[in-house]
Amino acid sequence: MTTQLLDGNLIAKKIRNEISKIIEERILNKNKRIPHLGIILTGNHSSSITYVNHKIKECQKIGIESSLIHLPLNSLEEELLEEIKKMNKSPLIDGFIVQLPLEKHINQDKIILSINPKKDVDGFHPENFGKMALDMKAFFPATALGILTLLERYKIKIYGKHTVIIGRSRIVGRPISILMSRKNYLGNSTVTLTHSQTPNIEYYTKQADIIIVAVGIPRFLKGGMIKRGAIVIDVGIHNHEKKILGDVDFDTVYGKASYITPVPGGIGPMTRVMLLKNTLIAALNNR
Repeated sequence: MTTQLLDGNLIAKKIRNEISKIIEERILNKNKRIPHLGIILTGNHSSSITYVNHKIKECQKIGIESSLIHLPLNSLEEELLEEIKKMNKSPLIDGFIVQLPLEKHINQDKIILSINPKKDVDGFHPENFGKMALDMKAFFPATALGILTLLERYKIKIYGKHTVIIGRSRIVGRPISILMSRKNYLGNSTVTLTHSQTPNIEYYTKQADIIIVAVGIPRFLKGGMIKRGAIVIDVGIHNHEKKILGDVDFDTVYGKASYITPVPGGIGPMTRVMLLKNTLIAALNNR
């Protein structure tokens, strides 16, 4: 079987162009302030620093302003809360994110709850998450929205398909399970949510029309675990022996799946561009 790559770089570039056009037509041509994304980073986690740098570059490509607050290692929780308070109040910041993961001494739930839901472009605040679950207007988590958008742009039908999700995190697994199953033209899939502790996980993956893997284990999904023609979405990314790997064993799945996302170049760029799309929406709401 010929496997087609779902090129996240290609689709993200098209969406960046669409966002830039909207900014030009609806903001710059009307002499309004351009959208502004705030980013708060704590500590020196190398992956977090890399992710933040990518996001800043994405802003520059599109024409969105960005501000980075980088708190040093072992900063107090109160210091982080104070920076969040400033961004909540600032009329110049349309939306902002607190880069995860946080250091162990900081209460992540407390931090997320302190973000103004109207500026929560990561879509992690319970108000936005709850509204998403109820099919109400809200900011959706960027990775889940990126997956859905990639499937839409490749005209892959979700309706009536059996989707198996591996991973139950609040960032990917749970939100994408909600979006794939909602009563919507980009939904109506029957969803099975599995994880690393699911017994006999192959029983579920071999039945799946669509498999979304966000389990955080390199090469977890093997070719023998899927049926021929399945659509495979790989959300994982790992630095392993100077190689970039995903949660999918690409070599054994390629040729058996009908579609697959590469790593890198699949969901990563889609996540970043969806964050900027949320920022644009926040800016337009603020106007």
